[in-house]
Amino acid sequence: MTQTITRKEREDRSLEEKAPLFNVVLLNDDDHSYDYVIEMLQKIFCFSWQQAYDHAVEVDFTGRTILITCGLEEAQFARDQVHSYGVDHRIPHCRGSMSAIIEPAEPSAS
Repeated sequence: MTQTITRKEREDRSLEEKAPLFNVVLLNDDDHSYDYVIEMLQKIFCFSWQQAYDHAVEVDFTGRTILITCGLEEAQFARDQVHSYGVDHRIPHCRGSMSAIIEPAEPSAS
């Protein structure tokens, strides 16, 4: 069976391929534990324990880690999920969620 792709479908695919991508970047602070970061990343992004741990190490040592690269609306939603995750009850002086930012992704060399 052959599949026919209409002109509209080709145009939609072309627009999707050219849509700008954005990084969701988690920023480090001293108010959240590794356990908090791992738990949050597993719940919000469905990362494995190892993936979440790797991001926790990276944000701790470099000050930032790129969590995902996606379209703008998805990036805004992911950032907002990080911002609304809540306090780390393991850290007495913690007053809120971690911070995340959105930045344009570097164009890939294709």
